[in-house]
Amino acid sequence: MSWVSRRFGKRKREEEMEEEVWSHLEMAARGRVERGESRKEAERAARREFGNVGLVKETARDIWGWRWVQDFMEDVRYGLRMLNKSPGFTAVVALTLALGIGANTAIFSVVYGVLLRPLDYPKPEQVVRVWGTNAAGGEMRFSDPNFQDLAAQSHDFQGLAQYSSQIASVAGGAQPIRVLGTAASHDFFLVLGAQPVVGRGFLSEEQRVGGPRVALVSYAFWRDSLGSTNDLPRIRLKIDNEAYSVVGVMRPGFNFPGETAVWVPRESFAALPSRTANNWHVVGRLRDGVKLEQANADVRAIARRLKHQYGDDTSMTDASLLRLQDEMARSVRPALLMLAGAVAFLLLVACANIVNLLLARAAGRSREFAARSALGASRGRLLRQCLTEVALLTVLGGALGIVLASWGVGALLDLAPENLPRANEIGIHLPALLFALALSSAVAAAVGVTTALRSTVSNPLRGLAEGGRVGSASSHALRRTLAAMQVAITFVLLVGAGLLTRSLGRLLAVDPGFRSSGVLTADLSLPETANDSPKAQRVQFFGELFARLSRLPGVEQVGAVNALPLAGDFADGTFLRLQPDEQIKDIAQFERLSHDPERAGYAYYIAASEGYFRTFRIPLLRGRLFDGRDGADSPHAALISESLARVAWPKEDPLGRLIEFGNMDGDVRPLTIIGVVGDVRARGLEAPPEPVIYTNLLQRPQQSNVSIVLRTAADQGTLDAALLDEVRRLDPALPVRVRPFTQIFDASLVHRRFTMILLGAFASVALLLALVGVHGVISYAVSERTREIGVRMALGAQPADVLRMVLGQGAGMVAVGTSIGILAALGLSRFLQSLLYEIRAADLLTYAYVTLFLVFVTLLACWIPARRAMKVNPMVALRYE
Repeated sequence: MSWVSRRFGKRKREEEMEEEVWSHLEMAARGRVERGESRKEAERAARREFGNVGLVKETARDIWGWRWVQDFMEDVRYGLRMLNKSPGFTAVVALTLALGIGANTAIFSVVYGVLLRPLDYPKPEQVVRVWGTNAAGGEMRFSDPNFQDLAAQSHDFQGLAQYSSQIASVAGGAQPIRVLGTAASHDFFLVLGAQPVVGRGFLSEEQRVGGPRVALVSYAFWRDSLGSTNDLPRIRLKIDNEAYSVVGVMRPGFNFPGETAVWVPRESFAALPSRTANNWHVVGRLRDGVKLEQANADVRAIARRLKHQYGDDTSMTDASLLRLQDEMARSVRPALLMLAGAVAFLLLVACANIVNLLLARAAGRSREFAARSALGASRGRLLRQCLTEVALLTVLGGALGIVLASWGVGALLDLAPENLPRANEIGIHLPALLFALALSSAVAAAVGVTTALRSTVSNPLRGLAEGGRVGSASSHALRRTLAAMQVAITFVLLVGAGLLTRSLGRLLAVDPGFRSSGVLTADLSLPETANDSPKAQRVQFFGELFARLSRLPGVEQVGAVNALPLAGDFADGTFLRLQPDEQIKDIAQFERLSHDPERAGYAYYIAASEGYFRTFRIPLLRGRLFDGRDGADSPHAALISESLARVAWPKEDPLGRLIEFGNMDGDVRPLTIIGVVGDVRARGLEAPPEPVIYTNLLQRPQQSNVSIVLRTAADQGTLDAALLDEVRRLDPALPVRVRPFTQIFDASLVHRRFTMILLGAFASVALLLALVGVHGVISYAVSERTREIGVRMALGAQPADVLRMVLGQGAGMVAVGTSIGILAALGLSRFLQSLLYEIRAADLLTYAYVTLFLVFVTLLACWIPARRAMKVNPMVALRYE
């Protein structure tokens, strides 16, 4: 039966029932009139005998089976009217629900996408990352011989693979582009369970030195740069000045490691015999049934055997395994788990606020409940009405929460670091949404049912007499307890936000050793150089580019460097202190001498031009910078950092000393130290300065990835296009990325800012909800004590006495909440310690500031109803009662 027929059928039956009832009344009244009664008395007597007309109709509807539908619709309409009568209450509860649901869903969606969601590989729990361990306990990559021995001696893996990635210049697509390229060994795609969706994988004859140059590309690169063509044989890519044929396209979403766009066979590059050339990452897949602990013990035993066998010839002393999923997310795991805990606290505050609001509303409606009960409303009907109102609030708050969650996930991704792992897999997590919605709804429903039960159990006449102004002691205690809990949780969140803010302030006060303002950078990916002829051409390219850029308006300094401060990985290794006139013939001799602790040292390797130091205003402490005397045929010069001079030559003058660092760039010509420059915090503001050896980029231009740096007093936005044009005039096929250095500087702090902003936002929302809760409790207490306040003032109490009384009640509640909050914060803030810089988790100043601030704002929330209590007119209050 259609809805229309049901609707009209119901209307017809209602009309028939109405007609029958009135017909029966009319017949009864007519009979009495015939027996001599007046018409008016007869109708009254007939009605009295018939009984409650409405009850008869309700009984008839029950027989029809439609009663529950009508009751439900009436409950919904009544609930909407009641909520509409209290728009402030409705808005606060709905927004509280929305904030709790939306914030929790957004954060837990990110946590799930980054930390918990299984990797998109077959049996992802079997895929592991293998790390070597050095003598200091730090993680390190593998050398070729160590990897080969590990693969041969371990029997717990289905496959082990090497890989190494770097930014590469790729031409042959839609336009020259800088992308991440990865050299991957034979079992790489087997380990990850990934196969091409177009074309094929690498063949065995392509995985050898001197074999055909072939490449696999990512789906995104194939789509965006190659136009999704299926005619792969005709495509030729120029990768770092080498021609490659594209043989396959990987499936959508596969871009490991990082955002790799191009993979080439690792075996096309010769293996290095040195066991200290730790250049390769290693990934493996465990055999079925092999536990991580078992495989970890196996690789550790192999690493220790290799150390025992080769001694100082290998720098690897141990090894370890970590599931790839955990490895990819471990840099952000502490921050995300901390934020997940913070947003869970926020949900608790929201639930406590909802309970307080519903309890206050129920207490205010106790007279209404009493009246309805006295008029015959059953307990079940009152329960249904309360639950219907709660359901309406939940639907409204849940709808707003879904919108807020959707917006929140997008906002989180906008705020998140660019290198947030698996960011492309993050979306609204339905179980998290359902959990937050169910918890909030359950709390609201429980309060609604409880208040309805209490209202129906109590004496209706007593409720009508008291006017709904006297609540139970247990209700008052519960509301005060909930408000104190809100204050305590808010205190914990405020302390966390305060510690992170002070930590970031300490970090920003650190002197990085350079000046970043006014610096513009251009990242270039240059072709590899195998002999002196391309090196000479590159030096000429740099010289002409420096000259062109120097003539641009507003440019003060121009330079170049192979590794920008704060921008990423830096090459590091062992260098040698040489005797006067000593010459290292080859890398093998260097390897033998590097085991002599009297001659060997450790440092970072950076190739830079003179203009780099002037652009970043890195101070020259002794000697001179690179200049025209340091030509291609002159002795190769080096600058060293202050920390290296202090460690390597503590009581000597390092100027004029000879060192050898040829293992970093393949050039074994000795380096003469010509100057000492200031220390730079290159790896991050929180990391201490590392010892650095700077070579002259114009003498050793082997580096492929080079950044041009400019210092300018002009608007950097006007120079972007000009810088790009000058590079294009010299080499139209050269990929370039132009960006201000402040962008790099900000990116180095984005993890800390991300955590601080989110925790601060959660603390602010929790504070707002806590203030609403405290204000509600005090306001309700004042409304309940109106008669008492009137009596006190009639007996001579002054407004100031009333103010102290009300504020005292609020102060006691705030004091309890703050005390609990201090203890909880001391217990929980230690989990923040790894995210702090030069500040203790129990920082006294932070606790003092938060305590004073929280006490002030909560007492301010109490002061508003206290002021209202001061203005109570005793006569009006007593007459009203």
